[in-house]
Amino acid sequence: MEPTAGPTAERTVAHAESGLILAGDAAGRREIRRPALSRLTRLPGTTFADEYWGQRPLLVRAADPNGFADLLDLDGVDELLSRRGLRTPFIRLARAGVVADSSSFTGSGGVGAEVADQVVDHKVAALFAGGSSVVLQALHRTWPEVVDFAVALAGDLGHPVQANAYITPPSAQGFSAHYDVHDVFVLQLAGRKQWTVHAPVHPDPLRDDPWNRHAEAVAARARDDEPELVTVLQPGDVMYLPRGWLHSATALGGVCAHLTIGVHVVTRFAVVQALLSLVAGDPQLRASLPLGLDVADPAQLEPSLAQVREALAKALDRVDADAVAQEVRRRVWDGNRPEPIRPIAGFGFAQGLSVGDRVRLRTGLGHRLVQHGDQVVLELAGRRVRFPVTVSDALHLLLGGPDVAVGQLPGMPDEDQVVLVRRLLGEGVLVPGSR
Repeated sequence: MEPTAGPTAERTVAHAESGLILAGDAAGRREIRRPALSRLTRLPGTTFADEYWGQRPLLVRAADPNGFADLLDLDGVDELLSRRGLRTPFIRLARAGVVADSSSFTGSGGVGAEVADQVVDHKVAALFAGGSSVVLQALHRTWPEVVDFAVALAGDLGHPVQANAYITPPSAQGFSAHYDVHDVFVLQLAGRKQWTVHAPVHPDPLRDDPWNRHAEAVAARARDDEPELVTVLQPGDVMYLPRGWLHSATALGGVCAHLTIGVHVVTRFAVVQALLSLVAGDPQLRASLPLGLDVADPAQLEPSLAQVREALAKALDRVDADAVAQEVRRRVWDGNRPEPIRPIAGFGFAQGLSVGDRVRLRTGLGHRLVQHGDQVVLELAGRRVRFPVTVSDALHLLLGGPDVAVGQLPGMPDEDQVVLVRRLLGEGVLVPGSR
């Protein structure tokens, strides 16, 4: 029998089980379609953004117990552990919160693969049978179905994501009460797991503020306070937890597996960091403090502090939004790789490109098109690609929506369209479209 959930759980379940995805909300706002996010929350994006995102947990009961089997199942876990040549740090094992030394489950890959830290399947099997949980890390880089879903979800959220899987033997507890420095979606894949969730002791922690810095407060909250949510996740269920919310989990009965999608939220403090980076060249802020100043004495430091405040305010006033955007966007553009491309097949497609072939923008590719005089610049992660301004309309069409056929680009003869599209394929901007 599932434990009684607290008020937060009752509230979230009532919203989640409505299962509606609307074209607009009561305020008349246009609903942006976010299919990957809607799959997890079964809510209109505005409802999730307004009522849950970064604020409180959301519990969504399964419409289908096999609802996430297309992403990963236990057969897929076995394949990763036995046939994919996984290496550390793509795998961890832990028991009662203690992480095992990697030498206890890795070894040489054998002839032709003499790498010393590849997973040894029978060692993993023995540790799992002895009560250790398996953590498959960075599945957004190693398992195709999770790769594709992570790319889509990152696009819906506008924040980078990662994906780990946790496979727990019967009745084992994983890590003790802790919080994450990123938001998480927990997707139950197999078995049943009981979760206990407490309110934060340190709200909205940043990346450099892990839970063990507040270990005593975390332990006290988990020990002494009523949980906000106690529930059992079953296959197909989803739980969303904002960063900072305390949680612990115990497997019930048989083998249990869940997929945790971590959202590395870009915070307001990232904007602060961008501003500081942009004003670092200001001469008034780079000047030395007075000779002989005792910086430990507040009275001596106060005059310099006043000067810095004044100079900082003036410097910040001169920073424009475009410069800040260029700084902050790196966290998103570099945080996730876009849709994988097939180098060999892509080469063949580009070589044989002709009028009528269809292409589309690579999913999840961070980009911005900016005109500078007689050139149009395609800004990408870590690089810029320049084109003559005469192809601006064609670029906007290629980058702006569904797939486009060579021969349909405005203002260009067919042979020039082939050249432009072939270049964008080579730059990893476009990929083959539908046939």
